[in-house]
Amino acid sequence: MTLTDVSELRGLWQRSMIEWPDGQCDTASSVRWLQGLCGCIDLRQPAAAQNFPRLHSIRELTIDHCAWLAQQQGFAGRCVFDGSYFQWVRAIDFQPSTSRDDVGSLSWRGGVLVETGRDIAYVEHWHRDASAPMLPAAAVTLREANENTAAALLRVGAVFMFARDRAVLPAAGRTLAECVAAAPSLRHAQQLVDCEISFGDVRAGVFRITASTLPFRIGDALNPHFARDRLTTLDRAADGAPLTRHWEITGVEGEPSELGELGELSARAGSCGGH
Repeated sequence: MTLTDVSELRGLWQRSMIEWPDGQCDTASSVRWLQGLCGCIDLRQPAAAQNFPRLHSIRELTIDHCAWLAQQQGFAGRCVFDGSYFQWVRAIDFQPSTSRDDVGSLSWRGGVLVETGRDIAYVEHWHRDASAPMLPAAAVTLREANENTAAALLRVGAVFMFARDRAVLPAAGRTLAECVAAAPSLRHAQQLVDCEISFGDVRAGVFRITASTLPFRIGDALNPHFARDRLTTLDRAADGAPLTRHWEITGVEGEPSELGELGELSARAGSCGGH
């Protein structure tokens, strides 16, 4: 049965397999895809976990750490359907931008959601967490007031994902690993991998990070707080010191009061976001 609407995708998905046209197959990577009303965030990490003992900040990463982190993938954006294919439009991407669109068809085969690429003949198998609640479902897109950095926050049920873009963009058309290998200094390599895509649980109002492209973020509380058309989140500065980030809300999807502590937010809720 072929899917025909983004609304059928809401929830938390995990991938069990991807097969590429050349026959290569990956069944071991940890892949999470959280789909909201339209907004989506995706985190893909290699199976062989690197050891990051006692790290507290981006400045503590070695060049070997940066090389391992550069193998990760993930993005934040929105999912749209044109009547034939689904497209995942990326606003934030952990890997450098490419000229290829992320487009495919989706169909059920038993209890497996099969994604088949349109432009590249890959096949992915996805499994929805059937035990996870579908509500609340809400998202915001963000822009940092001082740094002009983009971010996105998405919650579905009792889980959330947060994405923050890097300040130093890698060269397009190359892999992030290639960019890190060519970095002129350790500081530049650290800046290249300083793109956060985090996953976590919402319990008793606390947004706790349990997986992240930045290993020192695991265990941290994001603690989003709304005030008027602004949002703040907790983070770490480059040296590991506590940092509060201040965001302008540029788009809203669903009911934003479900995304954290509510101050005086001017609600601009829409079915699939707004600007």
